[in-house]
Amino acid sequence: MPAAASGNDGAPPAPAGVPVTVSIRRRVDPERFDEATSWVQTGMDLANEYPGFLGSGWVRAHATSGHWHMLYKFSDAASLEAWENSIARTSWLLEGEGLVLESHVEKRTGIEGWFDHSQEQAGAPSPVQPPRWKQAVAIGLGFFPLNVIFTYLITGVDPAWNDIPTVLRILLTTLVMAPTMTYLVMPQITRLLRPWLQKRPRP
Repeated sequence: MPAAASGNDGAPPAPAGVPVTVSIRRRVDPERFDEATSWVQTGMDLANEYPGFLGSGWVRAHATSGHWHMLYKFSDAASLEAWENSIARTSWLLEGEGLVLESHVEKRTGIEGWFDHSQEQAGAPSPVQPPRWKQAVAIGLGFFPLNVIFTYLITGVDPAWNDIPTVLRILLTTLVMAPTMTYLVMPQITRLLRPWLQKRPRP
């Protein structure tokens, strides 16, 4: 979801090749909901035409809620920058002037980005970022069985695997497990653990 012009993320530059998730909270003029809905959808369609776009989503707490939470993701910082600096996005933001009363933007990369998709569907006006210890548990639940399976498979296929120098063996393992964790395992883990990850702490 494209960011509003008034947003200020204050995030450090993302490492090259790391997906970037943009999280936006907007307060929309309640008398212009239909216009705002159409405007938001137009932004989705425009962003989808740019290389590196991985998807977007937005939710409201209820039908008349003026607070909207939106997320969109690009494959890397360069792709995101190309979209954010595009003429299409600039024109789109100008068309939305007056529809958005307030906007707050955050950009997240790396591990925290694994938990963003569970927020897209939460339906809460202020989605909960899971605490660090819950993130660690979720990552451990994905990493441990994946590591065990990979180790058994690779040693079964190639008994000489353990003869490979340790540094090279770790590098090859990382090259296999990192994308597998990011694109296959963690989306499933966060989907299964969503109620627990998104549970708000007791006051």
